[in-house]
Amino acid sequence: MNVERMKISDALLNEAELASRLRLAVTRLARRLRQHANAEEQISPSQLAALSSVNRLGPVTLGDLADIERVQPPTMTRIVSGLEEAGLVSRHIDENDRRIARVQTTVAGRRFLERSRGRKDAYLSDRIRTLDADDRAVLARAATLLEKLLEGEGQ
Repeated sequence: MNVERMKISDALLNEAELASRLRLAVTRLARRLRQHANAEEQISPSQLAALSSVNRLGPVTLGDLADIERVQPPTMTRIVSGLEEAGLVSRHIDENDRRIARVQTTVAGRRFLERSRGRKDAYLSDRIRTLDADDRAVLARAATLLEKLLEGEGQ
């Protein structure tokens, strides 16, 4: 058994060590993906997460968006204000209750997300291409397992 396989099997026996290694690898990968996605535009990770949620959910209230992103409403107001200033989202007053504003992505916001995702996917594809077929198969299985870990988390 080679040293790398031994390290992997040892990690499988120790869930705490595996959790630590996985957390670190996922954190570093997420950072690299953010760096490649936002090389041209300046947007914070919080703004990108909020923009993605707004795009996925459609028109959403600031309160609901704050709950989804797990931040306080004043923080979400600042995040959305920055996105609005950048032209990535627009706010519309609810016709039935003028105290409520709903946020939705603009055409520019959707294009921004497409470019951002495209750059992330391209970076990751380039890195994956350096792996052999066996390692790519392991990554495919790992992706499935990561998705399973996230089930029911209310992403």
